[in-house]
Parts: sequence; C-alpha cells; structure tokens
Amino acid sequence: MLIHTQSFARAGLVGNPSDGYYGKTLSFSFRNFSACLTMYESPELVLEPGDVDDDRFRSPEELLRDIQLFGYYGGIRLLKAVAKLFFLYCYEHGISFPSRNFTVRYVSDIPRLVGLSGSSAICTAMLKALQLFYEVELPLEITPTICLQAERDELGIQCGLQDRVIQMYDGLVFMDFRQDLVESRGYGEYERLPISLLPKLYISFDPMRAEVSGLYHRKLRVLFEEKKPDIVAAMSEFADLAQQARDALVGGHVEKLPELINANFDLRDRIFHVSEANRNMVLTARRMGCSAKFAGSGGAIVGTYENEEQYQRLTEAMSSIGCKTLKPLLSDDMN
Repeated sequence: MLIHTQSFARAGLVGNPSDGYYGKTLSFSFRNFSACLTMYESPELVLEPGDVDDDRFRSPEELLRDIQLFGYYGGIRLLKAVAKLFFLYCYEHGISFPSRNFTVRYVSDIPRLVGLSGSSAICTAMLKALQLFYEVELPLEITPTICLQAERDELGIQCGLQDRVIQMYDGLVFMDFRQDLVESRGYGEYERLPISLLPKLYISFDPMRAEVSGLYHRKLRVLFEEKKPDIVAAMSEFADLAQQARDALVGGHVEKLPELINANFDLRDRIFHVSEANRNMVLTARRMGCSAKFAGSGGAIVGTYENEEQYQRLTEAMSSIGCKTLKPLLSDDMN
C-alpha cells in the first residue's frame, strides 16, 4: 500500500487573525506550493526526516538561526504529534483499524515562515495519510481541531484553527468560530464557497523575511486575554470585515473586496504595529493600485489586481524590494 497526500499553502483573505478569537475569517488554499507526504507499509513504524529537519549547517550563525526559527525537532515533531492524537482519537471513540506499521516521509516547497502555513500543511497531510492508510474516515469538521491540538497542545505552538480548516477543506472557505460552538464541540461553522466568486488575486512574499508566527500570536493572545478594550473591539471588527467579504462575494458584489482587504490591514496595523519592512510590502503594492494585506502573520501579502498591465507593474515593484509575486492556482477539488 502506497499513500500520497498533499496539503497546500493558504492565504487569509479577510478576517485574519480573528480565527483564534471566536471571530470569522475567509481563506483560500492555492496549489503553487504544497507539503507532500508519502506513506507505505513497513515492519516498523518509521518517521523519516524531511527538509525542515536540517542537520547540516554552513556556520554557527546558520545553526543558531535555524534553531531560533524552527526549534530542535523540525517536522518530525509535527508528524509524531498528529500520529499520537489520531491513534488516541481512534482508541477513545472505539474506532478499529488494521494492525500494520508504516514508514512516512515528507517534502515541502512552501516558503518557510512567511505566513503561508507550512507547518500546518505537514500536519494536515499527515492526518490525511493516516486516515487512508488505516482505512479510517474521521468527520471532516473535527480533523482541523485534531491538527490544531497537535501543534498547540502537544507542541506549545501558538496558533488557531484557520490554517488547518482551509488545508483540510481546500478551496475557498468562510469560517465562523462562534464561541458557543467552539467551546461546546471544538469546531465552528465552515462554508465552502465556489472559487469562481473570487476576483483576480496575487500573492507576494519575501523569501528572506522568515520569522516565527507564534511570537506574534503569543503577544496578541496576552493582550486579548487581558481584555484590552482596543484589542477586543478589533477582533469584532475583523469578524465583521470577514462577514462583509463573504456576503459581497456571494451577493455578486466582488468590487467591494479590495476596500475590505485594505481595511483589514489598516486595522491590524493600528492594534499591533507591524514592522517597517512588512508595511513596505503592503504600501508598495498599494502604490501600484492593488489592494493588499498580510496573507498570514507577515512576510507575505495577498490582494487583488484589475488587469495584466497592473499585475506586471506590481511584479516589477515588488521585485525591486526583494519580493516574489505569483498568481495563486485555485481549485475547488478536494485533495
């Protein structure tokens, strides 16, 4: 038995980062980058190191930077955590599965630590593979929660449900993380929307601007739990922007989306001042007439453009500040 699974990069279009604060968000996955996982039967259970498990370094400085960004365990810890929670879920819910072991390996070309969800892609690809290998179909709505628990509870990584939802559902998804739902059953309401509703989109990222997204989320979590009035109010505003974006797309008013995308970044900048380098990415895109906001926690932006001439100007402007720009490959197909 040979299993292949993929999880794709994602961008938070509107609403991010309210996914971790009982808010709403609209996200899409795109197939330009992915984490690919291969699993096959073997005498022992083996987790093979992947490209996030570096063990060769060109200098002490490179070693220090790698540990600061990725910790000591790389991607292996993600595979272990997801496997643990998958097996525990099956045991606790009386789900039987075949008695066999596997070897698993992964590769990922998702740009690292620029807010395109590389680590959660490894987790979700692993959970997909485990279900196929052991012939177990878990309820789709709870699979993002299992992946979240693997990273947040098992490994202490500060994160939310958004990335895991879009990478398990794929396509374009509107998520409502209403508090009563999340606290009572562990997941929100997830609505898959046709990607045909979307306007022309671009992604631009700086491959050299790696930073640990958990640091941003940790600071924001502290402020939120201290019930800082401006933070609490902003989370409500993020959710409202996401709802407006969803309603605009479904109602056929796609022309409203650029303004909502820009408002999303402006709100974020007010409550949690972003670095000048990250802000410059957004402002550079806007000077070309495009809308722009972070795709995640920084290092990559997402936005709309109107035509090919504008896209070419955008590509050249972003290249001048060290950023790569692409058109996201979208699909409604489940992977």
